[in-house]
Amino acid sequence: MTPGGRCVEATHGAGGELAAQFLAEHILTRFPRTKTGSIGLDALDDGATLTLPAEGELVVTTDSHVVKPVFFPGGDIGRLAAAGTINDLAVMGARPLALTLSLVLEEGFPLSDLATILDSFAAALAEAGTSVICGDTKVMGRGEIDGIAINTAGVGIACPPISDVGFSPGDSILVTGTIGDHGMALLLAREEFHLRSDLRSDVAPIWSLIARALEVGGIHAMKDPTRGGLAAALNEMARKSQRTIDLEENAIPFRQDVLGLSAMIGIAPTDVANEGKAILAVAPNKAAVVLEALRAHPLGRDAAVIGTVTESHPGRVILNTTVGGRRFMEMPLGDPVPRIC
Repeated sequence: MTPGGRCVEATHGAGGELAAQFLAEHILTRFPRTKTGSIGLDALDDGATLTLPAEGELVVTTDSHVVKPVFFPGGDIGRLAAAGTINDLAVMGARPLALTLSLVLEEGFPLSDLATILDSFAAALAEAGTSVICGDTKVMGRGEIDGIAINTAGVGIACPPISDVGFSPGDSILVTGTIGDHGMALLLAREEFHLRSDLRSDVAPIWSLIARALEVGGIHAMKDPTRGGLAAALNEMARKSQRTIDLEENAIPFRQDVLGLSAMIGIAPTDVANEGKAILAVAPNKAAVVLEALRAHPLGRDAAVIGTVTESHPGRVILNTTVGGRRFMEMPLGDPVPRIC
């Protein structure tokens, strides 16, 4: 079968003429010429160069993405890989400059599926105003990998960078939208559950949303609640800072589909991944204005203030429950939904 056929072949990752044709016909055509480097995809060199702004600090992140199924309600592994990397930069206050893209493909993977995935990746980059500058492709034998895995790296510039532990007592804790959407949408997409719902993943690049909050100012810390969800992210922030995060359960925004599915299968929606949300710790005198800025953006319409930072129980997260109780929100042992991002 030629590179124009219907499936990935071993020769497409072997570095010869067929591999070059495969790159030219099925991958490179989906990404625009880079505007951030003088050497990049156009040159097909062994690396890429970046022209950096005069001010700010360089922020670099890397991630690998394996998700089952690769197509799910609201997205696919391509959108997930791009958004995940962009969002890791965004919550450090970094404007994304460029990404790398490395594909590990199984021999026999449908080229039509690959085209859809790459188009989704490119669309997410366009939403964030960034591009791919270099990458790699490898092909493994049938059964040696489950279809496709994607590795990315991201480079951004921050003025200055924001950590996930820079908050102080009195700061307000905000989330940018409903919690648990991605993890629960992935569960619905898996055939073994035989469930139906209109729930879709929240997967999205959030740089444009975070940029609005940064314009307002007063952002002391940020984190994206991916694997392990809101509970894991907040516990990590509390432990690293040795502060207390005091939450109001009835203030946490959830979709009704998420709450219903959570009750049905016994998985807390606070423990599953989100792929288009962020947690912000904001100075108390800026919280209302930041919340307003977030809600004015399409990705932040359900943003909410869900708690405050105190010093009552250093390193712990306390949940004030809807029934009037008060308990620790523990760190999950792991994400209850495997192969989620």
